[in-house]
Amino acid sequence: MRRLTLIFVLCLTAAAVFGHDSAAVRALEKRVVALEERLEKLDHATAPAVAKVSAEERADGQRMKARERMRKDSAVYSREQLREIETLYQVANKKWQSQEGKDSLKKLIERYDKANRTGCALLYLGQMSKGEEKEQYLQKAIDGYSDCFYGNGVQVGAYARFYMAYHCKETGRADKAA
Repeated sequence: MRRLTLIFVLCLTAAAVFGHDSAAVRALEKRVVALEERLEKLDHATAPAVAKVSAEERADGQRMKARERMRKDSAVYSREQLREIETLYQVANKKWQSQEGKDSLKKLIERYDKANRTGCALLYLGQMSKGEEKEQYLQKAIDGYSDCFYGNGVQVGAYARFYMAYHCKETGRADKAA
């Protein structure tokens, strides 16, 4: 838009300096207006695609952060320990809401308190629990594991805050939810 406006101003200036007739200036004015309208339509038509690409780029960035955080675990834990961490975590994925799943997550938290999956496990337990226990798990995830990520790029701390706010709102504590 600015470029077109600049071109228009230059054309008007050139017309004044070189003495072109006003019909040529009016023709240029019409052309600039038509170009601006066309550009506006193109901007409007491409806005959804631009927004989608932007969202995908943000998601890719989050997934990259997740991979980076998971790589940090290899500096703390052996390959065997990392396999056990993932195995314990996957029990809950496969047996959601089961006692076996909850016990597996608790074991993971107990044994591997510095792992990325520990933050995910706390959030899972927060999602599975009720009342005070729910709040305790969510608060632990927020306080100690906000730097953890799910593999898809969702950050544990942010997601735990969302769940905590929703839980507080459901239990009539809108002030805390805010």
